[in-house]
Amino acid sequence: MYGANKNHSRLFRYYLARPALLGKDSSMSNLKLVIFDCDGVMFDSREANRVYYNQILAHFGHPPMDTAELDYVHMHHVMASVSHIFRHYPDEIAAAHEYRQALDYTPFLQHMVMEPDLLAFLDYLRPVRRTAISTNRTTTMPAILELFALGPLFDKVVTAIDVARPKPDPEALHQILEHFGLAADEAIYIGDSEVDQEHAARAGMRLIAFKSPGLAADYHVERFMEITRLPIF
Repeated sequence: MYGANKNHSRLFRYYLARPALLGKDSSMSNLKLVIFDCDGVMFDSREANRVYYNQILAHFGHPPMDTAELDYVHMHHVMASVSHIFRHYPDEIAAAHEYRQALDYTPFLQHMVMEPDLLAFLDYLRPVRRTAISTNRTTTMPAILELFALGPLFDKVVTAIDVARPKPDPEALHQILEHFGLAADEAIYIGDSEVDQEHAARAGMRLIAFKSPGLAADYHVERFMEITRLPIF
C-alpha cells in the first residue's frame, strides 16, 4: 500500500508540472516527432560508462566508482560526472577534465550494446514520423552514430555541448521542437531516468519510460516494439 501511495504521489507531481496535458486525451494527439535518450534507451551503455570513468580514476591512482557513482554518471553529462567522481579530490578536477578531453573514446564503444529492436522500431517510425535524440553525451555521440550506422535515421541530434543548460533543463527539447516547428504535444520523449522524467516534464512533453517502471510517465515499455501498440501510435 505504501508503494502504491508513493507512486500516486509521484504521478500527481509529474502532471502538476505539466498542466497543459491534464485532461488531454493522448490517444487523440497528433504525434509527429519521437525523441530518444541515448544511454539506457538506445543502448545499454552502463558497462561502457563503468570502464570509461574508472579509467579516468585509475589514471590518477584512485579506486573505481561505487554503485551510487556509477548510477550518477549513467544519467549525467561528462562534465558533471567527472566533477562528481573527483569530488573527494578537488585539486585534481581540472587535470581530470584535461585527461578525459584527450582520452580516445573509441575503445570504449565495444562495451555498448544496442537495443535489439531499435532498428526495427526506427524502420517503423521513419516513413511517418520525424526522429531526434536529446542526450547528455557530448563529443562521443557522433562516433556512436557512425559506428552503429544510425546517423541517417535521426533528423536532429542535440547533445550536452549543443546547449547552455544540459538535461534535466528542457533547453534541448525546446531546441528540437523549434527545429521542426512543432509544439510539445506533437512530440514524445523516450527516457529511462529521473533526469529524463524531469527533462520531459519541464518541457511539457509526454514521456515513455523505457525499462523504468518506477518513473512517473504517460507510458511504460520494456521493448521498443511495444511502443507501436500504444494508443498514440
